[in-house]
Amino acid sequence: MGKMILVTGGARSGKSAFAEQLARESGGSVAYIATAEVWDEEMAHRVTLHRSRRPAGWKTYEAPREAAAVIREAGREHGVILFDCVTIYLSNMLCRETEPYDEAHLTALVRGEMAALVEAARGLPKEAEVLFVTNEVGAGIVPENRLARLYRDLAGLANQQLAAAADAVYAVLCGIPLRIK
Repeated sequence: MGKMILVTGGARSGKSAFAEQLARESGGSVAYIATAEVWDEEMAHRVTLHRSRRPAGWKTYEAPREAAAVIREAGREHGVILFDCVTIYLSNMLCRETEPYDEAHLTALVRGEMAALVEAARGLPKEAEVLFVTNEVGAGIVPENRLARLYRDLAGLANQQLAAAADAVYAVLCGIPLRIK
């Protein structure tokens, strides 16, 4: 059964850099699962920044959807999988939905997808390690629109589900990682 680590924190907290450090320190072959879809210049800049930090030996897998299958695929060749990030993946899922947004349906969808990610990670060999990066979006102001509030709530549920299944959980604040589980 593969090992799971969850790394969470706010925007620009240093969570991705910390997860990258953990992956580098593992000494194993690293797969980087990128979930972002580039729709504008800002996202293109963020993707470029993340790419520039990755060592040349890491293999990148694009997984804006159906990421559980990509985790299993990457696990056939790599001992360490860095999944960056869960909340962008969740955003991709929500962007495929249409109004009116059915909260019960979306909750079931997210719970099912998180269960699939956990199952994929746990299905890897016991020496494998999957690092999930996610944003903590619930500590800020209450969003002004319904979709943003649904996103916040669903991200919170997804993070709780992953944290419960994880072997270790880190919160990164101001670039400082704190092990909380």
